[in-house]
Amino acid sequence: MSETTSRTYTGGCHCGAVRYRVTMDLAGAITCNCSMCSKTGAVITFVPADQFVLLSGEDVLADYQFNKKIIHHHFCTRCGIRSFARGIGRDGGEIRAINVRCLDGVDVDSVPITKYDGRSA
Repeated sequence: MSETTSRTYTGGCHCGAVRYRVTMDLAGAITCNCSMCSKTGAVITFVPADQFVLLSGEDVLADYQFNKKIIHHHFCTRCGIRSFARGIGRDGGEIRAINVRCLDGVDVDSVPITKYDGRSA
């Protein structure tokens, strides 16, 4: 049996206006083939909302929703980067979807990736 190891990461957008802190076990992430993710190339992992703290940038975030409109895809209005999203998980709890590519110092190639068929969901 392996133990999970939570670590605190920082991340944000390209221009630095949006910054956040997230505590999680980065044991894996997903790539999705939905119409949004396939165009942006996001690598996503999900965490409960209480493990995420937005440090700066609420005032520069724009919100985009599509399809079922259950996820708020936030992007920086200055640089356009979508570093995280807010939504409701399958269990009904509030979650954050973290774009692993936007975490400081994380080598995305070292994170196990699972493909998710969002196009069919």
